[in-house]
Amino acid sequence: MANQTFTDGPTLNDGVKMPWLGLGVWKTKEGEEVIQSVKSAIAAGYRSIDTAAVYGNEEGVGQAIRESGVSRDELFITTKVWNEDQGYEKTLQAFETSRKKLGLDFIDLYLVHWPGKDKYLDTWKALIHLQREGLVRSIGVSNFQIRHLQHIMEDTGVVPVVNQVELHPLLSQKELLGYARENHIVLEAWSPLMQGNLDQPVLAQIAEKYGKTTAQVILRWDIQNGIIVIPKSIKDHRICENAGIFDFELSAADMAAIDGLNQNKRFGSNPDEFLF
Repeated sequence: MANQTFTDGPTLNDGVKMPWLGLGVWKTKEGEEVIQSVKSAIAAGYRSIDTAAVYGNEEGVGQAIRESGVSRDELFITTKVWNEDQGYEKTLQAFETSRKKLGLDFIDLYLVHWPGKDKYLDTWKALIHLQREGLVRSIGVSNFQIRHLQHIMEDTGVVPVVNQVELHPLLSQKELLGYARENHIVLEAWSPLMQGNLDQPVLAQIAEKYGKTTAQVILRWDIQNGIIVIPKSIKDHRICENAGIFDFELSAADMAAIDGLNQNKRFGSNPDEFLF
């Protein structure tokens, strides 16, 4: 898998290809901050950008796309429906709001942001409708546990292409990853860099061995596990550094050593407790 490029990535279960690496813009401020971050990432070679309605920066992402000088066809744009907009009709309205803010004719990937308690099935049905209408290329979910996935798949027969979840060396999600692979769902890691909690001696040793940073080692571990990554940064040098993951390959022993760090430790919310 070494010697890949920014445009390499898995072919999703609907036939659409998605890059392994994208820029996440959670907590990136609307306006100049997000515009510059996205433009820097695209200039550095990134082709995938991940935003969400609740991030409040879709307009800036859209402006950056228009000003990037890169054709829309080359870009892969993800956004998500927020919790208060769940339900069939409200999701359709929320999608149109996001699409207009982004200034795009279509969205590449639209996700249900959180499962919550009881509206996510109707929300999923709205996403199916949007895809059939040609407004969305691919549809997926975020923060779904196995039972949530089973529920929507059994009811609709439509398998999400992606499940975007908190995933990193301290929360390796092996059971969920196994289930996703069996069902041709790709996992995508949010907060792959543990929200900056990178002080792990094992990771530091492996990074030194390869002449890479700890962050690069983590991101490489993800993509070798078949997991898409969307690290967030607003600093040009970090955006470029995070992309330096395609010119080396971790050994099986180093992959296993990173797997051994798992503590089932979350830095974000637990989907089983974040109910609405």
